[in-house]
Amino acid sequence: MIEYTLPLAQTKASIEMVGGKGMSLSKLLTAGISVPDGFHVTTASYRHFVEINHIQPYINKMLEEIHFTDSAQLEAASAQIGLLFHRGKMPEEVTAAIQSAYAGLGSIPVAVRSSATAEDLPEASFAGQQDTYLNILGESQVLDAVKRCWASLWTARAIAYRMKNNIKQEQVSIAVVVQKLVFSHGAGVMFTQNPINGRRREMVINAAWGLGEAVVSSLVTPDTIIVDKNTGRIVSYKAAYKEIMTVRTSNGTEEVSTPAKLRKKHTLTGDQVVRLAQLGKKIETYYEMPMDVEWAMEKDKLYIVQARPITVLPPEWVLPEKDVIYTKGSLAEHLPNPVTPLFATLGLGIINRASALLWADMFDKSAKKLLPRNGAYTVINGYVYLSAKSKPLLIAAKSLSPRALRKTLTNSIPRWKAAGKEFGTVVKEWEEKPLHGMSAHQLMEGIQSVFFAACTYFTRIQLTLPAASLSEALFTKLFTGTVRRAGITNTSVFLLGFDTISLQSEKNLWKISEWAKKNNSLNHYLQNNSTINIERDTMSPAVPAGVTEEVWGEWKNRINLYFKEYGRTAYEFDFSYPTPQEMLTPTLESIKSFMEGKGDSPFLRQSVYEKQRKQAEDATLKLIDGTRKKLFLKLLNWAQETAPMREDAIYLMGLGHPLIRSMFREISKRLMGGGAILQLEDIYWLTKSELDALVIQLDKNMLLTDLKGGIPARKAEFKKFQGYVPPSRLPEKNENTLLHVPQNRKDGKIILKGIGTSTGVVTAPACVVHSPADFEGFKPGSVLIAVTTTPAWTPLFSLASAIVTDIGGPLSHSSIVAREYGIPAVMAAHNATRTIQSGQMITVDGAAGTVTISG
Repeated sequence: MIEYTLPLAQTKASIEMVGGKGMSLSKLLTAGISVPDGFHVTTASYRHFVEINHIQPYINKMLEEIHFTDSAQLEAASAQIGLLFHRGKMPEEVTAAIQSAYAGLGSIPVAVRSSATAEDLPEASFAGQQDTYLNILGESQVLDAVKRCWASLWTARAIAYRMKNNIKQEQVSIAVVVQKLVFSHGAGVMFTQNPINGRRREMVINAAWGLGEAVVSSLVTPDTIIVDKNTGRIVSYKAAYKEIMTVRTSNGTEEVSTPAKLRKKHTLTGDQVVRLAQLGKKIETYYEMPMDVEWAMEKDKLYIVQARPITVLPPEWVLPEKDVIYTKGSLAEHLPNPVTPLFATLGLGIINRASALLWADMFDKSAKKLLPRNGAYTVINGYVYLSAKSKPLLIAAKSLSPRALRKTLTNSIPRWKAAGKEFGTVVKEWEEKPLHGMSAHQLMEGIQSVFFAACTYFTRIQLTLPAASLSEALFTKLFTGTVRRAGITNTSVFLLGFDTISLQSEKNLWKISEWAKKNNSLNHYLQNNSTINIERDTMSPAVPAGVTEEVWGEWKNRINLYFKEYGRTAYEFDFSYPTPQEMLTPTLESIKSFMEGKGDSPFLRQSVYEKQRKQAEDATLKLIDGTRKKLFLKLLNWAQETAPMREDAIYLMGLGHPLIRSMFREISKRLMGGGAILQLEDIYWLTKSELDALVIQLDKNMLLTDLKGGIPARKAEFKKFQGYVPPSRLPEKNENTLLHVPQNRKDGKIILKGIGTSTGVVTAPACVVHSPADFEGFKPGSVLIAVTTTPAWTPLFSLASAIVTDIGGPLSHSSIVAREYGIPAVMAAHNATRTIQSGQMITVDGAAGTVTISG
């Protein structure tokens, strides 16, 4: 006999019959957890409805030619499918079963919840893809809500998710849970392990007034309560200002303003928190896994209305040493992604050796009191952190002493140039040595010498760059009012248009594009080929069809000269990433963009900025005289002299990276020949000790140790690290980090808030770029979304319509270059790279510091 409905307490309920949510609720009842009474509308009811209304063949046909990235087609198909369900006739036997089960509840107000057969599983993440309807009263409303839940199996989002994850559309099914509606005065969610910092011993509870929809949908900032799971002690209770709440109405629910007396009041008492935590602990023990639990409270009685496994739990950010502060500052900013095993073991050791010298120079004998046991930099969960012992007064006293300030702020440009010259000398010395004739040991010596020179250079510019930042900050602080009276709204106009290496690089690309446009055959070839094909042909000895050998030779000569001059830098300080000399795509895209008229002439832009700068200076000088005029000119000259240094100094950080990677490549070829690794890039997945042992074996012509087997697991771990969101500071300043941070919304659109650093408003598709590996997919006119950028990323700016980064500020590279290019920029948008998806239409407002996600 086919069972179209089942009691909620049915012990034999399976996922195939009642879906993930339904089975979870049945399990909770079996475990003695307080769950509102109700019944299941089984998947048999859904299948019977779909079958007699002949719906599945229509669905299959509609979805045949649709790709999961085509949101417009998916939405249209979803709407058509929804109509099929709306117009479909409910089978009499299904109607009778639902009516009987509903009458058994007493025909009371109920919650009607979707329960798909593939949701709420430990290995899946379907949460929230199907619909829930609250405060449903009466047989006809319940039957209609059931049909709407069935139709929600075919939302555009759910269809796309299944397509993307290769889940066959015809194999999915859905059940529905009908439950007594809890008339809750408070509700929320509970995580039995902390999903923000990964702490297994902490439970986190979010609570707000009314029904739980406002919390689940992130419409309200809820109270956040942290409970020590082992002791049951309330670690912290942060009461939020709860502006809205979800309440019952005569025909459903709605969001209303929270009464003034409740807005700042704790939603839960201490006793209620303890009882809720005990329930959470019981549920976790029963399921034997961390759980995400939705709860409601009616007249001091707690109910569990849903429990699902936490599918993605972040790592616990365990501190290597106590009383040490770890931040993503200084060199760690230039390492935004997880690092490879070789960089973590070889590169970091060299960085720490150079940093120890800097600390000794900066802090004298106090360096030992401040430097952690593991060194200035350490790796936590794959990410590099700057570390220092927690002695803020000592750090401030030493950093701000007259001696330290003189050392940092005087003669900054000559000191930077001297550091760059010494670094360049080391690179040139090793570049002149033939790689093929060197032993593996000599190559390793060269790698370490050049990288140590790069790290030493970085430590030395740490004592020159503050002059650039301070000069601009002082000038802005003291003369913003004056320049506004002169009709100038942005003081950055005084610092734009100087001939930095990045600008010289862009001007060189402009010249190449102008030359290429004059050669018809080359122009036709470049305009009609993808940058991937052009890159392949440029690196090949063959001449492409349709281009003369003479013109092609000149093209390659110009490109090679460009990369010899401007490709000696790094996209990221981790030497495992390819350099611009190896990855030509961004540069070629810039050339093509210039040829197609999509980019402005850098010569013209510089000329305009020079004119605006002169006008701004003249207009301001007319308003001041005497001592104030002298101070203005002194600070202006200081800022204008040091501003280009900031950009150029960082550009040169990667001067040795192309050579380092060439030397690694030479060793890697020998390791591949001996069977130690499979691919050239596999060398970066070895540790220093493993590579050291292989180098000895190479030079002694010994049989090489086969290390191919361990590399896939390391790559898999690296991929796992890429999914983490590294805290900017450890231990975290705010232990009460909100879990359901309400994203600002306007007209249904999500709005991210950051720091506006370059004015203007642009609406365009987003392109999320995590590393150089993503550069190929960057389309001209897109908004560049990145964790941060370095000067080597500058070619992307000529293609971008705006820039948004997770970290940074007004003086960061991204801000400076965005202002130079005249495109809007928003920095410090926190998890923009995780929140925004490539292809989404977004609006960047550089003045307001907002990013609006349209869809």
